Amino acid sequence: MLTVARLPHNDYAPHLSDKNAFECRTCPYQYVLDKRYYERKTMKRKEVEDVMGGADTWKNADKTEVQCPNEKCEGSEAYFYQLQIRSADEPMTSFFRCTTCAKQWRE
Repeated sequence: MLTVARLPHNDYAPHLSDKNAFECRTCPYQYVLDKRYYERKTMKRKEVEDVMGGADTWKNADKTEVQCPNEKCEGSEAYFYQLQIRSADEPMTSFFRCTTCAKQWRE
């Protein structure tokens, strides 16, 4: 990776004194910046897997009887799965999804 550095004063090449240059930290390579340098590169985004399971999380989830926290919903059944998201000495976290209104919550 090249870094930007200011060239020191040089009696042999006074026209290069106090100019900026790209330089390599591991070898003596230098590229003098004698004009304005601008480059824009758009990076391609990687597709990232959802850590919590993504769209198929609820596909094979079990059901349990639990009251939905949504005040407008009268649902008493929800899909659930458990995941260890903290250290091993902490209890597992339970994720719920109401079968009636599809509200999601965790405990």
